[in-house]
Parts: sequence; structure tokens; C-alpha cells
Amino acid sequence: MSSEITLILTLMPIAFLGSLVYGVTGFGAGLVTIPLATHFVPLPYALAVFVLVDFASALRIGLQNPQHAAKEEIIRMLPFVLIGTVTGVTVLVNLPRPAAMLALGAFIALYAIYALVSRPGATLVSRHWAYLAGFSGGITSTLFGAGGPPYAIYLSHRPLSKEQFRATITLTTLFSVGMRLVAFVITGLLLKAGVLLAALFAMLAAMVGLTLASLAFKHVTREFLLRLVAALLLANGISLIARAVSLPDMPTIANP
Repeated sequence: MSSEITLILTLMPIAFLGSLVYGVTGFGAGLVTIPLATHFVPLPYALAVFVLVDFASALRIGLQNPQHAAKEEIIRMLPFVLIGTVTGVTVLVNLPRPAAMLALGAFIALYAIYALVSRPGATLVSRHWAYLAGFSGGITSTLFGAGGPPYAIYLSHRPLSKEQFRATITLTTLFSVGMRLVAFVITGLLLKAGVLLAALFAMLAAMVGLTLASLAFKHVTREFLLRLVAALLLANGISLIARAVSLPDMPTIANP
């Protein structure tokens, strides 16, 4: 079996898992896909593949119920998402792989700890925090393929219904991923060998995951799933940190 086929078969179940999370919560695919994928491929390659998968998923989910979105929240965040995206892509193209893996592991672990100990919605915050959420989400979206956490942290402390929360975060994610996609085209990350083929098969797996997530949405509470994902992320983040520290030049399935 060629290394390219092995790589595709490795990324497809990762895309499937990420889409299950995204389909239920409206965010979080990158928290699952990027940490798992970087165990096998360089971070820039994983980001290039999954930005296409994320955009396809965001289009499918984000346009389902746009009428529920809190548009004023999106308008406040979007300009700062753009600024954060430009900042993040500048750092990404100059970041060594061990440092990138260490930063990703730390980011994932810290968010997982926050998700495990926090109580979403327990305290309301000012709308002015939208600017920091947008900027932070733009950076983490570009660097780690996971802009959702800053948006989710902010929106979970705003007076939004469950429907408003999901619609608002999915539309914000759609715009954020779109900006990331454009940035990756400009920097040439999407032109790496094998990216488009791997992304195509990963998209197919993601569409299956989204279909199952839609069926499970009525039977699994968002809070339960977020806690479960947080526990898995914590283990994954610690694993990434350990690998970055002890094996800075570890081999991968593919080195596109």
C-alpha cells in the first residue's frame, strides 16, 4: 500500500470524528482533527487539508438556520477575526514544527481544562469582549485550525438561546474558515502535493459524520458532548506536548 493511500485512510476517520463533534455543537472540529492529524503529518499540511473539509462542513451546517443567528454579535467579531487571521498566517509560515506542535498541545490542553471546569452561561459578559474573541479566534483558527473555542467562550456568556448560540457560532466559523482558506491560498499552503486529493476523501468521510450527527443531535445534549470532548482533548494535548519535547524530529506517515 502506497504512503499516499495510507495517509488518506488515516485522515478519513479523523475527519469523520471531527464532523461528529461539529455537527452536534456547531464548532470544535479542528480541536479533534488537527491534534490527531499532527501525530502523522506536519501541522501546515494538516491545516491545509482540513481547511477545505472545515469549509465544506461549515457551509452544510452554517446555512441550515441562519435566521436564528445573533447578527450583531457576528458583525462585532468579524473585523477582528480578519486581523487575527492575518497575524496568525504570518506566524504560521515561520514557526518550526516542534514549536508548532508544542504550542498546539498547550492550547488544546488549556482549553480542555477550561471546558471541564467552567459553567457556560453562569456569568454574562459585556459585548465589548467580542473584539478579543474575534481576534483570538482568527489567530487560533489559522495557527491550529481551531477558531471555535474563543467564539464559544464568548458566546456562551452572552444572553443567547441554544438555537441562537449554534446558529451564531456556525456562521462565525463559516466566515472565519473562509478567511483562513483565502490566506492559505495566498501563502501557497493549499498547493502542496497531495493536499487536494486527501481533502476530497476527508470531505466524504466528514459528510457521513455530519449526517450521523444530525440524527444524534436530538438525543445527545451539547453539554455532555462538550465535557466528553474536553476529556479527550486534555489527553491529546498532553500527548502532543510530550511528543514535541521528547521527539522533535519524529517520523511521519507522509512528509508532503
